[in-house]
Amino acid sequence: MAEAGITRRFNVRVPLRDGVTLAADVVRPAQPPAPAVLMRTPYGRGGERQAKRAEYFAKAGYAFVTMDVRGRGDSDGRFEPYRNDGPDGADVIGWIAAQDWCDGAVATFGGSYPGRIQWLTALHQPPALAAMVCLVTPSDPFVEWPTGVPDLMHIHWFRMTDGRAVQYTADTDWMKVYAHRPLLTMDEAAGFVSANWREEVRHTTLDEWWEPLRYQHRIGEVDVPVLHISGWYDDEEIGTPANFAALTAAGRAGQRLLMGPWGHAVNTTRQLGDIDFGPDALIDLDAYVLAFLDEHVRGEKPERVPDPVRIFVMGAGEWRDETAWPPASAATHVFHLASDGRANSRFGDGRLQTGPVTEEQPPDEWGHDPDRPVPFITGEGSGQIGGPDDYLGVEGRGDVLVYSTEPLTSGLELIGPVTLVAHVATSAADTDITAKLIDVHPSGFAQRLCDGLIRLRFRHGPEKAEPVTPGEVYEVRVVMWDTCVRLEAGHRVRVEVASSAFPKFDVNLGTGGDMYTETEGVQASNRIWHTPDRPSRLIINDRA
Repeated sequence: MAEAGITRRFNVRVPLRDGVTLAADVVRPAQPPAPAVLMRTPYGRGGERQAKRAEYFAKAGYAFVTMDVRGRGDSDGRFEPYRNDGPDGADVIGWIAAQDWCDGAVATFGGSYPGRIQWLTALHQPPALAAMVCLVTPSDPFVEWPTGVPDLMHIHWFRMTDGRAVQYTADTDWMKVYAHRPLLTMDEAAGFVSANWREEVRHTTLDEWWEPLRYQHRIGEVDVPVLHISGWYDDEEIGTPANFAALTAAGRAGQRLLMGPWGHAVNTTRQLGDIDFGPDALIDLDAYVLAFLDEHVRGEKPERVPDPVRIFVMGAGEWRDETAWPPASAATHVFHLASDGRANSRFGDGRLQTGPVTEEQPPDEWGHDPDRPVPFITGEGSGQIGGPDDYLGVEGRGDVLVYSTEPLTSGLELIGPVTLVAHVATSAADTDITAKLIDVHPSGFAQRLCDGLIRLRFRHGPEKAEPVTPGEVYEVRVVMWDTCVRLEAGHRVRVEVASSAFPKFDVNLGTGGDMYTETEGVQASNRIWHTPDRPSRLIINDRA
């Protein structure tokens, strides 16, 4: 089928090394050869959005190949998330490069699952791979969900990708499902059986079973230009700037980072929840991607070589070009936690101060009841977990510690990775420390910026669970991801500390047990110190 200089071919069968064939649609310039762009997806290669994207790039001179991954859609084989996508991708790139309609150069494109599998493919170093466009890319196991088991809302994704076609999921009470115990049979609570879920929850440490899903520990092996794209409210945000920084540090040429005021569905709306990011929030993303491909695949030198980093500063409503992430010009801010021992809720006496604590202060104590977890505000589906939501109501709970600055007297920019260093103890055999960075508006609106969690048994990393001694004080670092915002005068900086964030993370039952077969928990009494010898502190633009 040819029209207006474009040729379309549907359900093209692409052979793999083991005899399995994958299904692809190819939209290309009618006059070959041309460089190719490959997108592989488990969500269905067809549809209006895919068709329009393919036509756009074909008219711009690229053959666009959209493909169902193994075991999904019209592709043969069995779907085992991520496990075959690295070698499969290398085979497909080799096949495309050998076609008479391809000039031998192949770029890859895609977001979320299609983003991560580009990295898994690149580790195989297919010779024809010329560039990658990776959007909202998931990180390695346990980076986004550092509790030892997948985030609860991942069961929604397993239901959505059950079988070969995308499943309808709105007919299930997912909040009820997320509260189900034990975790091992959460699939049954959702009305189906998922062998993938059940196998994942059994592997609670970073053992060899996870190796086919990992790439970040080997990211320096990738040596192609990459356009890294995400948003400050992408629920997988942490991987994108981290991947950019790692490849830049490894000296890989052609790295670009684009971070907007977006959620997981990048560049689709200027407003998330109650927050409108302004008229400049949306850009011509296809043109941005095309310019990157023209430069790094076709070798066309732009009139002006862009700076490697382009970031949107929330609050200011403006884009900035920078040379690095985090930007060299971004200040590091350290806020010390302080109180008279009653920081419970926003009605307590918790304070954030710029100078260190110089006097002894009593620790703050809060409870953790596994049957009454602190809520994390989110919709029921896994497509977007959280956003710039208002936590004012949550901050009324006594099991949430709240530390705030005085209203700012001038503007303050918070740009870079965020970390809470906390000195904590628990009465239980295990507990979680959660932290949330909040922008408190003059109206009282408590806007979540970013957050994180550490499970004490994994305080030294996901490779090994270590015993927790009740009453012993541990210094931990809660990685809270990244933010980029300007707070105007009258706003306040706030940090929340608690021990649960349901349903973003599974609830720690406090027993120190296996986590996936347990159904009963114990209540914990937790403490955090903020003294000269134990300075708990919030670090904005943490370069450690």
